[in-house]
Amino acid sequence: MLMSRFPVVAVVGRPNVGKSTLVNRFLRRQAAVVEEKPGVTRDRKEFPAEWAGRRFVVVDTGGWAVSGDELIGGIRQQAEAAVSGADAVVFVADATTALTDDDVAVARLVQRSGVPVLLAANKADSPKVDPELGPLWSLGLGEPRPVSALHGRGTGDLLDDLVALLPWVEGGEPDEDHVATLAILGRPNVGKSTLLNRLLGEERVLVSAEPGTTRDAIDAVVELDGEPFRVYDTAGMRRPARVDEATERYSVVRARQALAVSDVALLMVDAVAGVTHQEQRLAEEIVDSGTGLIVLLNKWDAAGPEEKAATEDGVGDRLAFVGWAPVLRLSALTGARLKRVPGAIRAVLEARRARIATPELNRQIRAWQEAHPAPTRKGRRARVLYAVQAGTGPPAIVLFVRGGELGPDYLRFLENRLRSTYDFIGSPIRLVTRSRKPGRGSPEEMDDQR
Repeated sequence: MLMSRFPVVAVVGRPNVGKSTLVNRFLRRQAAVVEEKPGVTRDRKEFPAEWAGRRFVVVDTGGWAVSGDELIGGIRQQAEAAVSGADAVVFVADATTALTDDDVAVARLVQRSGVPVLLAANKADSPKVDPELGPLWSLGLGEPRPVSALHGRGTGDLLDDLVALLPWVEGGEPDEDHVATLAILGRPNVGKSTLLNRLLGEERVLVSAEPGTTRDAIDAVVELDGEPFRVYDTAGMRRPARVDEATERYSVVRARQALAVSDVALLMVDAVAGVTHQEQRLAEEIVDSGTGLIVLLNKWDAAGPEEKAATEDGVGDRLAFVGWAPVLRLSALTGARLKRVPGAIRAVLEARRARIATPELNRQIRAWQEAHPAPTRKGRRARVLYAVQAGTGPPAIVLFVRGGELGPDYLRFLENRLRSTYDFIGSPIRLVTRSRKPGRGSPEEMDDQR
């Protein structure tokens, strides 16, 4: 991890004791997903934090339980991994309920790790609760510190004690400006978390056959061919009518937030199930966000000949409007053909940074207009007087138009000409029109006068 140069604090405890709420209190913002029912946090998620001038990383973990199904076992393993890699642990207990076997089990795990620990007695909303904390001493983790993650009571003192436990680290902040960001998107259970784990080389994200295991946008820094990338594993995004839980709605919002800050989206398609309307909707969201796009046909090795043919037909049909995106066939589970991904990412990033010189751009557009003028609309024919590339990431081109409006069909024509002439693989292109009123000099004319 790029942030591992800073001390790491793991926040652990049994389900529904308020770990994520306490993490949000540490961060002073709503970063971790919080809901009253247990089991909302399932993976371990890292957040950069700062207190009293000291920078550290907070790791929010899923609720640790002694027994349960395979999913509970995976959550427990994630919490254990967080403790093993931490410089300090905040053990969160519920000050308003009796100790449980799960509390004791987590306490023993922390004791065996040998990592310094602070015991936070959460939900102590008023001093009236403090005399009831006696039983927490039996956990053997030292003095229980009464706090209220919800209202903030005692959390400042807890942070003071916490940073005093952390080792000093020389050096400034990690420089993440050069790190490109990727977002893994797709329907539930398409293999997004499996892909992230494969890229990381460890079981960082919980994987289960149960759809919807990932509830929040999990991010990690991975190194691909010697180059670091920040990767977001997002929650499976379903049709709005199918999103009926508050937690899932919030997770979809977080997935969209991850997409908004990403440079390239990896849209995963289940090659066995084929391309559905949902992949089409996701591709539309990616294009609208201006993010680069790579389509990954996952589970390719598990698909039969008919399923492969149907999936490729679906890509050509439902995803025809993003035909400029690279399409890779791979298996996240086995790692087959995964080596092609870094090269495709670099190609898309380069395309997003591409810039066309203004004189060359105008020569090309004039030639295209002469060969194929814009169609007449309401008795008027629009004409592009001047064009300039206003930005990159994605490439944005402003067209100054006189004589009416350019319709969507002609804008698509210009985009297709741009793509056939320049290498904009995997990147959306923004075409923005600006009308020029009669009698005013065009930007081109003013440029010539200068």
